[in-house]
Amino acid sequence: MARPPLTLAALATAAVPGLEVRAVRAHTRKSHGAFDAVLLRTTDDRMLVLRVPRSQSAESEQSADLVALRALTPGIRSRLPFEIPELVGQAPIDGTRAVVTTFVPGAVRSADELTEHDGIATSVGLALAAVHALPTGFIADAGLSRQTADESHEAVVELIGRAADTGHLPAALLRRWEEATDDSALWRFRPTVVNGALAADSLLVDGDAVTGLIGWSALAQGDPARDLHWLLTSRGAAAERALDAYFGARAGEADGHLPQRALLYGELELAKWLLHGVEARDEAIIADAVGLLDGLVESVHDHSSEPLSPDTGPVLTVGDVERMLDETPRDALPREAGASLLTDSYDFSDLERREAGERMTAPFDATASIPLDLSDWGDAAQSDDDGTGADAATDAQARRNAASS
Repeated sequence: MARPPLTLAALATAAVPGLEVRAVRAHTRKSHGAFDAVLLRTTDDRMLVLRVPRSQSAESEQSADLVALRALTPGIRSRLPFEIPELVGQAPIDGTRAVVTTFVPGAVRSADELTEHDGIATSVGLALAAVHALPTGFIADAGLSRQTADESHEAVVELIGRAADTGHLPAALLRRWEEATDDSALWRFRPTVVNGALAADSLLVDGDAVTGLIGWSALAQGDPARDLHWLLTSRGAAAERALDAYFGARAGEADGHLPQRALLYGELELAKWLLHGVEARDEAIIADAVGLLDGLVESVHDHSSEPLSPDTGPVLTVGDVERMLDETPRDALPREAGASLLTDSYDFSDLERREAGERMTAPFDATASIPLDLSDWGDAAQSDDDGTGADAATDAQARRNAASS
């Protein structure tokens, strides 16, 4: 049961000695129901936020956020072109704790809105570049996680393996992701400071400018592409401008394969959603994840999803193969050119809200041409192992097999 705002306001006075509250109201920005939170106006006109976790996972997130905020010293903060929260006080309550921080002004926008025109997209790119340009020494000093390029690669391989073990991962995606992890060029990068949990709703904006960044619980040193996956899967017309601004501000420090890894991380958000459903034994989440994975398979087959590396070119349809055979000389088989930035895919920052009741199903066109991946030409079709014979399960399995074989 949610705690009343006035109760939380009284708790704030215990957390911050001498604090006098003039006004209070409920505050829900990015809480997604995981916290009881209020926005406080003090008698000296300060704006503060008090949050109390409502679950063990929320408490763990809050604890990690506090460690990160302490690590972000005034000297580090001065290098950033936006505000981040500051710890003001804390107090125990019901076996957990209430934490009071400064309020960072700004509005939350969707990934598409953050990349809808050049002005705001440029500000987004510059903000991300500023985080990745921070000196890495303070990460070690604070005892925060540090991950090498090899360790980042190994973590992705492990995640893909766990998703494959569920039996719900389409074969086409497994091949696509494994080919990306097999491409050593993709994994040559210099680890940077990363927010680690950055999504569209982490950024606060005022007009065309990013004014703040909240949610630092995964602050670490690692692959900068982790912070850009939501950007690579946004549908805003100026998404490429955001990436251009990022690369320009990094002044040659960003590796050329960062967009491909960011796209891979974006696709792997679906694998994480699937694993969450499996671990929670929630059939609704599993079904939702399977539908999204099937939709991703379709986008790979119809070329609306970009290659992850030169070795993971688009999967060809039967018509594509026949046309290439007709038009290509037998003594020359040129490679397909690389692809540009993907700007028409999923907004993965919405996935955390699916569990709260927002359902989406991937579209399926039963009249579309059947895709063909020549890498497994001649393989026998997989049989249904559960033996139930239920019509609905058979239809769903047939759909996934058709999309992924």
